[in-house]
Amino acid sequence: MIQPIAFASLISVLFPATCVLCGAPGVGGRDLCAGCKAELPWNRESCIRCALPFEGPVPPGTLCGRCQKKPPPFERCITAFRYESAVPSLVVGAKFRGRLNHARLLGQCLAETVREHALALPDVLAPVPLHFGRLRKRGYNQALEIARVLGRELDLPVDAQGCLRIAATPPQVGLDPRARRRNLRGAFALTRQPPWKRVAIVDDVVTTGSTVAELSRVFLKAGVEQVDVWAVARTS
Repeated sequence: MIQPIAFASLISVLFPATCVLCGAPGVGGRDLCAGCKAELPWNRESCIRCALPFEGPVPPGTLCGRCQKKPPPFERCITAFRYESAVPSLVVGAKFRGRLNHARLLGQCLAETVREHALALPDVLAPVPLHFGRLRKRGYNQALEIARVLGRELDLPVDAQGCLRIAATPPQVGLDPRARRRNLRGAFALTRQPPWKRVAIVDDVVTTGSTVAELSRVFLKAGVEQVDVWAVARTS
């Protein structure tokens, strides 16, 4: 019987890591080469609270204007990238085209970003759920696939059943922030009293933050003490 370590080594020989962006050999066991990794739009200059990208360098701990006026219900949002350059194609591949290798790579990059922040880790990861109808049509939840990678990378449990999307809301694309909030009101429900104190919500892209804010309120109302948001990318 082949041992797990030997099997993993065999797989790496038969199917070596290959950059999904340019086809060059990947590095560190990832499907990403060093050159493409360096060119990705890492979101390192951003609001400390909601991860909104800033146009240039800012002092550590800077809040955007929106968070100064009305802080979101979650404690902090961490994102790996700005939603530009090659990132949209990676996200679309993971979200709509069944390219789970994209989801794996994005999850690995997000895990790297979380490590860079050196924050206390949450008790559990909670992927943003899809409504049953949309899940049946798509066949998988990209947020769950990303969360599974994060769980393996950071040794954290993933709660895929604790929250449901009970309303089949229309897509958020094209809606203004107020309409997005109305669209999501009552969209989520917990299946049980959460046994966790600290939760990190996992999603692919944060746009206005309406989705993760609504889900954060649901967790906080149920007794969770702190909610963070971990997402692959943040729009400007």
